[in-house]
Amino acid sequence: METHVTGENFEKEVLNSPLPVLLDFWAPWCGPCQLLAPHVEAVAKAYEGKLKVCKLNVDDAQEIATKFTVMNIPTVILFKGGQVMEKRVGVMNKAQLEKFFQSYL
Repeated sequence: METHVTGENFEKEVLNSPLPVLLDFWAPWCGPCQLLAPHVEAVAKAYEGKLKVCKLNVDDAQEIATKFTVMNIPTVILFKGGQVMEKRVGVMNKAQLEKFFQSYL
C-alpha cells in the first residue's frame, strides 16, 4: 500500500521510517507520472513489509520538492535512515524500479 505524504507527515512517514522509503514525487496533471503510477503501486504491493512506498503531490508540498531539488517529475528518491540514497528522474518500468532500490533492502 502506498502512503500519501504531505508537509505535515513527511518527517514521520519518510525520515523516521524504520524501512527504506521509495518516495514518488508526482502531480495529477503529469502524463509521465500517470505512466509510472501502476509500477509504483505494483512495487508497493510486492515489497510490503520490506520497503515503504510513498507518494508526494508536488502541487501540495512544493517546499519538500524544493528541499530535495526536484525540478522535473516524475522523480523517485530512495531514503534509508532518513538519508537520500538514490534519485532518478523520469518514467521507469517495474523492473527498473526494482533495480533502483534492490541493493538497499
